Amino acid sequence: MKAVAAPDAGLRSIPALLARNAATLGNRPAYREKEFGIWQCWTWSQAQEEIRALAMGFLALGLNRGDHVAIIGRNRPAHYWSMVAAQMCGAVPVPLYQDAVASEMAYVLGHSGARFVVCGDQEQVDKVIEAEGEAHTVEQIIYTDKRGMRKYDHSRMNWLRDVQAEGRVAHQRFEAELDARIAELDYDSTCVMLYTSGTTGKPKGVVLSSRNVIETARNSSEFDKLKPTEEVLAYLPMAWVGDFIFSVGQAYWTGFCVNCPEGAHTMMTDLREIGPTYFFAPPRVFEGQLTNVMIRMEDAGRVKKWLFDHYMRLARRVGTALTDGRPVGAVDRLRYGLGNLLVFGPLKNTLGYSRIRVGYTAGEAIGPEIFDFYRSLGINLKQLYGQTEATVFITQQPDGQVRADTVGVASPGVELKIAENGEVFYRSPGTFVEYYKNPESTASTKDREGWVATGDAGFFEPGSGHLRIIDRAKDVGRMADGSLFAPKYVENKLKFYPNILEAVVLGNGRDYCTAFINIDLTAVGNWAERNNIAYASYQELAGHPQVYETIRRHVEEVNASVAQDPMLSGCQIHRFLILHKELDADDGEMTRTRKVKRGVIAEKYADLIAALYDGRTSVYTETEVTYEDGRKGRLKATLRIEDVRTTPTSAQRMAAE
Repeated sequence: MKAVAAPDAGLRSIPALLARNAATLGNRPAYREKEFGIWQCWTWSQAQEEIRALAMGFLALGLNRGDHVAIIGRNRPAHYWSMVAAQMCGAVPVPLYQDAVASEMAYVLGHSGARFVVCGDQEQVDKVIEAEGEAHTVEQIIYTDKRGMRKYDHSRMNWLRDVQAEGRVAHQRFEAELDARIAELDYDSTCVMLYTSGTTGKPKGVVLSSRNVIETARNSSEFDKLKPTEEVLAYLPMAWVGDFIFSVGQAYWTGFCVNCPEGAHTMMTDLREIGPTYFFAPPRVFEGQLTNVMIRMEDAGRVKKWLFDHYMRLARRVGTALTDGRPVGAVDRLRYGLGNLLVFGPLKNTLGYSRIRVGYTAGEAIGPEIFDFYRSLGINLKQLYGQTEATVFITQQPDGQVRADTVGVASPGVELKIAENGEVFYRSPGTFVEYYKNPESTASTKDREGWVATGDAGFFEPGSGHLRIIDRAKDVGRMADGSLFAPKYVENKLKFYPNILEAVVLGNGRDYCTAFINIDLTAVGNWAERNNIAYASYQELAGHPQVYETIRRHVEEVNASVAQDPMLSGCQIHRFLILHKELDADDGEMTRTRKVKRGVIAEKYADLIAALYDGRTSVYTETEVTYEDGRKGRLKATLRIEDVRTTPTSAQRMAAE
């Protein structure tokens, strides 16, 4: 197999990498997509032909240099092709979250000034049409799935395959122009614009250049020795920088195959069928899978349950050492091999993880027990720390240096430093160009020397040099007694428990910490079913006395764990309540990447916060909610407030003695 050429060999854009791959890896699979239960495959040569045809179709529709092309839909080869085709034309792809509501789309479409929009299906077309009431820049709408589109006004709408067909028919008119535009692309050309999640305000358009994407893809691919034989599953939102770097940047640099599932409902089945060798998932995916495993084992027969418990105890003791290549006794190694035959291997196959060579998680801290569970099975799961503004990679964990409590060392080409206030700064080849139309935010985030403020607080561990992230810098505060307040640290410990989906810890400037809890309806609902407990709604189940008792035990266990950390022991939770509804992005309580909007929570649930701190044992509340069809309603509930036992710290115990 031919070696991958260095970037100085003219490979200074994604279209240039596509041409290289078509020439050197032409018959290797580039994309697969499952549709109607059948996998379809395109080689690199075929992908290049599809993308060039689409690019010439864009030219026929009048796409200009510098135009912005919005892409909205699920992970499909045609949508990745649209991004590269736009780049070929000198335009800028702008992927959007497919689950965004029309008002969110309107902001991005208007802010970017997108003239062209590629929509996955009728639902996305409808949202774009609705958004045009606020955003008036859209001139062409191209849709991938034509079901339901027959009666629409097609004066400015086209089926994507028709656009490609037009490009093929008109290739003699446009090939020279297309080649000229591709030749104009260089390292400083804009590769993509990705919008931040907007946890504290309006999303910002992060402009990433070809240099940012290709240098980051090269460095990170070499770090993990990625090869053209890797298989990835593209299932994360296309608007997220992680999907772009894995499914476009690294895929085009390395030449591996991108597999697109049929839909969210088939993702787990498709994951098992593909068996990716290179895999990324945010903690919530690993947490959800572990929850399902534990639920299934509760329903398993006695022998199967005994085998699982027996060999998992062994795995927890020696599994991570074997995964890291550390020495393990011959007897334990033999027993682990038997466990792999009987338990670990079938379990990994069920999860779709049998072939993973490199796995990553990021986005937020993963519970140490969850992290160690997967590594104990022999899965090389690691953590990375990144941001959209860094083109993902800031730190990574090298093989043999994998730990649950750090995010690793600086990625290749990345420099790190910690400011006096504890905030982490970096600079790297992946450092973004600018925030689009926002020079003030650009200047406040990136200084003249290229150092970028991450907004996260952390420190380097003595000896190892690994970076440990405590929390968002703006969220780190002080309790009334001056002790450190870091809510995310405690929230991540709470979310380790399968029964807890989300947690919001409160306490900055106060005498003690309290918490809002969201139960996981799948896990708790399964428990209710096994115990013949009837319930009619999330609200009814969340208020059940036995559910409260279970959550109280979890919180007390977390308090005992937090008490062991001298720096953060003041963050123990004294009181909590279980919210009557799940926190929801449609209600503005979370971002589309499921990050809690603390400011919104503080304002929306001020009455509940007041009750947590004034000694009440219950509180009546009314909350506005958004239903799936967009209608608004009000949810009424009386919530119980529970007191929790805290654990004395070692210093407190010594003082008492």
